[in-house]
Amino acid sequence: MGKVAAKIKVMPESPEVDLDDLQERLEGVLPEGTKINGFEREDVAFGLVALTPTVIVPDDTGGTEAVEEAFANVDDVESVSVESTGRL
Repeated sequence: MGKVAAKIKVMPESPEVDLDDLQERLEGVLPEGTKINGFEREDVAFGLVALTPTVIVPDDTGGTEAVEEAFANVDDVESVSVESTGRL
């Protein structure tokens, strides 16, 4: 069984969102068998900063849909999009 790494951009609802708290909440909703291999922060505009975690998912789980859905349901998340994927 292989693994897939995906960079997922998570946009907060506003610049006032505490990114450290949001990062912890994203880590807390990960589906079983997945893990985060680091976060990056990307300045977007007007003080808005996106979180971009690299998520490692087992190849047999059918992709990143479960992670995307879990992230999208976290409070203060405006949008979730996959930036890139690749096999490990």
